Amino acid sequence: MAASKIAITMDDNLLKRLDNLVKSKAFPNRSRAIQEAVREKLSRIDKTRLARECAKLNPEYEQRLAEEGFAMELEEWPEY
Repeated sequence: MAASKIAITMDDNLLKRLDNLVKSKAFPNRSRAIQEAVREKLSRIDKTRLARECAKLNPEYEQRLAEEGFAMELEEWPEY
């Protein structure tokens, strides 16, 4: 996978905490720590976006659709 270099500005206290993680071998370097933090944050955003979209659904309408589809399937099943 291709990678790009970027420059960021970070609060001194946050940078010290980041450096402590690198020093304690939690991450091999600053870059990897920041990459993983961004990846995790983006993943959380994706999950909350899915939850927000699901919240927009009308449960009663979805239930009717499910029951309609299920009823159609029952009619197609062979009788034993």
